[in-house]
This record gives sequence, C-alpha cells and structure tokens, in this order.
Amino acid sequence: MKFCSNCGHAVLLKRIEGDTHPRFFCEECKTIHYQNPNMVVGCLPIWEDKIMLCRRAIEPRKGFWNLPGGYLENGETAEEGAAREVQEEAGIRVAVLSLHTVFSIPKINQVYLHFLAAMPDLNYKAGVESLEVQMFTEANIPWDEIAFSSSTFSLENYFADNKTGQRRVHLGKYTRSI
Repeated sequence: MKFCSNCGHAVLLKRIEGDTHPRFFCEECKTIHYQNPNMVVGCLPIWEDKIMLCRRAIEPRKGFWNLPGGYLENGETAEEGAAREVQEEAGIRVAVLSLHTVFSIPKINQVYLHFLAAMPDLNYKAGVESLEVQMFTEANIPWDEIAFSSSTFSLENYFADNKTGQRRVHLGKYTRSI
C-alpha cells in the first residue's frame, strides 16, 4: 500500500502504539489501514454417497477439480457466501448443514471455511467459473487433479468421518513453502 484510501496521502508502515504488528498509517488523516487475511468459503455438496466437484474454468489451476468456493463478500455470513459460491459455480442452491473444515494458509493470508451442504436434487450445471460439474464417489475422486490442498484436506476428512460415523470440524494448515 502506498497511498491512503481515505485522503490520498502517502502512508508509512510503522508500529502503532499499543499494537502488535506494523500497520500502514496515514500521518495526514491519522487513518490506520489494517490488512487482514482473506476469507475463502465453500461447500462440500452431498447427494447420497456422492460429492460434487467443479472443474475450474479460471486460473489459478484452470482445468483442475475443486470444491465450489471463493472469497466471502462484505455483508454476507460465511454460510451465505459458501452457498452463493455453489450457486455461481454449479447453478444449484444448497442447504448448508454444518462447518466441516477450517484450513489456514498463513503465507498467502487466506483462511478457508468449508461447509457440508445438502443438495435438493441433481439439477446442476456449470457456471462461468466452471468447465464442468460432476458428482463423485470416494472411489472416483480424481485425487491427482484436485486444484488446492484445502479441497484435498476437506475431502479426505469427509470420507474419514464417513468411515467412523462421526462428524467433526477439522482444523488444518498449509505448511509447505509457496
């Protein structure tokens, strides 16, 4: 950040008294510009013994499979954003059931929230961000073609929960260098 979005003057990166992190600060209008992680929300849509994946039509990882998801918008709850992303990417409204995973990627300032979601039927279609949408059993998951580690983490834990009959919220993080 170089300029204040409030008044247009140059900002400085400095430690503000009483704060634990350096912040961009405008000495002209005294605005502190906080920069916090982006929230990424999505769903693991379920129909009987199958889950839905979308083949990405956009970068990054165009052509790879992913759980439908994207950035949370201002003014929406995490559940609303996750359901909206399914509607945009797969053309179907889902009922959000429960939080399934929280997956942090500190190196790129992202936190993923994946929810389990019930599908009312199989009337889905690819949205503009998806090349195709398909239902998969555990045996057919194209594991080598999953776009992001957050989706792999959610899928693995979903199928592990199925084997134990338990539903838990799973916490994970990406630890490799990016």
